[in-house]
Amino acid sequence: MLEYSLLYPEYSETRLSQKLDGMWRFAIDWNGEGGILNWCAGIPGHDTIPVPASFQDFYTEKSIREFTGDVWYERDIIVPAAMEGDRVYLRFGATTHRATVYLNGVKAGEHEGGYLPFMVDITTMAVYGKKNKVVVVVNNELNETNIPCGMTITLGNGRKMSKPYFDFYNYSGLQRSVYLLSLPKIAVEDVDLSYAVDGEHAEITYSIRTTGDADVVLSLFDEDGKKEASSKGGSGVIKLENAHLWQVGNAYLYTLRIELRDGDKLLDVYEMPIGIREVKIEGTKILLNGSPIYFKGFGKHEDSDIVGRGFNIGVMKRDFELMKWIGANSFRTSHYPYDEEIYREADREGFMIIDEVPAVGLFESLSNFLDAGTGKGAKSFFSKPTTPILLEKHLKAIEEMIVRDKNHPSVVAWSLLNEPESTDENSLPYFEKLFEAAKRFDPQHRPRTFAMEVSSSPERCKCYHLSDFIALNRYYGWYILGGYEISDAEAKFVAEMEKWKALNLGKPFIFSEYGADTLSSEHKLPSVMWTQEYQIEVFEMLHRVFDSYDFVRGEQAWAFADFQTTEGLMRVNGNKKGIFTRQRQPKDIAFVLKKRWESMPLDYKGDR
Repeated sequence: MLEYSLLYPEYSETRLSQKLDGMWRFAIDWNGEGGILNWCAGIPGHDTIPVPASFQDFYTEKSIREFTGDVWYERDIIVPAAMEGDRVYLRFGATTHRATVYLNGVKAGEHEGGYLPFMVDITTMAVYGKKNKVVVVVNNELNETNIPCGMTITLGNGRKMSKPYFDFYNYSGLQRSVYLLSLPKIAVEDVDLSYAVDGEHAEITYSIRTTGDADVVLSLFDEDGKKEASSKGGSGVIKLENAHLWQVGNAYLYTLRIELRDGDKLLDVYEMPIGIREVKIEGTKILLNGSPIYFKGFGKHEDSDIVGRGFNIGVMKRDFELMKWIGANSFRTSHYPYDEEIYREADREGFMIIDEVPAVGLFESLSNFLDAGTGKGAKSFFSKPTTPILLEKHLKAIEEMIVRDKNHPSVVAWSLLNEPESTDENSLPYFEKLFEAAKRFDPQHRPRTFAMEVSSSPERCKCYHLSDFIALNRYYGWYILGGYEISDAEAKFVAEMEKWKALNLGKPFIFSEYGADTLSSEHKLPSVMWTQEYQIEVFEMLHRVFDSYDFVRGEQAWAFADFQTTEGLMRVNGNKKGIFTRQRQPKDIAFVLKKRWESMPLDYKGDR
């Protein structure tokens, strides 16, 4: 298990939590000499940059936007004297893709993996009541031994360049909040929760991990602050009659208060919002609290103007309001776990999340979106000498994702890979280890899946049987037989679906991606590709096929909004498949989807 807690950094009677967001000093290590020149003790220059944010889009020089290598951050902090005697940490929400942290010139910790938090223990290193210098070096180079996958090349001028195997921009830096935390020596370290629902009766099975011996006291409060139940001990069951269940679009959140005590002495307090709900799959139905549900929503990106992949609370609010307006009820965190605040908002708003680990690019192609979308296929990705290293990093990322997100009621499923190569025998043992790990780490045993590109067909894919539900990314009418050939695209799509049907898998299917690139400025009658009229035609064709199969239990359009990608001939300043523009304004297709989704009940196809 992890050696550190990934609990949300709550402030309580016994815990201090201070955000370190703001303007940090910043330096680009153009020549890779920061380590030699002792930048860990203080970086050169006077440039500053916002945290959290990606660094690329603030500047006007292309050499900065495309920089690949080390970038350095620095700020002074005061570690309050009141923290002395406790355990003190720096907590980073995300550092893309790897980071080394220094305090007062001394290495304090490091982490690899760009989309999940980590903590650095500075208890014995900090100077209490005085200024301390925090320096972080962040590296954004891509390789095939860490996810997401890609390569780093060197140009003729000596500069490095990222070559992703994935179709979104390689934004990087300190992209999420940084905290200074003070925790008691004996503290709540981790919480496992699972639920059983029977009508209005609910049982909460819990297990509390602590850093030392203490009496554990739990109290459950309703939304009005009334205590509904209590329990004692590090593990047990809390029973509730007339429980308020967490429902889609009608979220109810209790507050679970966990106290650690030594007699009358309060050692630690941790409070967390929880939603009582049960997720199951029965045959081709996905059940929430025993009732069938149909997924309506999007694949999304953390992507917006200026701050790139940096967390932006205003953009988050706008996104949820647009999703409510259009009638969506779900989204997939393509293609990496998002900032924790997004999950907390989904908990409050009643949105379902398919939570995805950053396993994209496990398909060797610099035009992955095109090769995967057309079914070109790829040579075996999982037979390389580096595969054991990649697997180790992949398993670590799954563990970190599930440990962080397992108690969010909004998280109803795990996606363990996006569009991987899965047609070679070498892929199967790799996938088996991922699926086994996800089940082992998750006390709720949520459904597991992976998003399959078109070469992962029913007759070729070696791994689909591992999925609890089948997730398909399909671009019939765009990468496959676009334009006037759309009628043939529909026939080819139906032919594939008939093959899936013939397998009689007895599992639900969700279309985890589908769509067409569209410029919001373009209109034309008759339609041509890239126009808004053609995007509508593609969606209407695909929806006809979705509606023809009872085992299809969800549709998540690609993508919620236009987003930035690496420049290239197939991308007009980014991916333009958004239902909304990057500035969060609707394209014509948004009104078509709104009409469709608002007319579909939550249990659409549930009685079939």
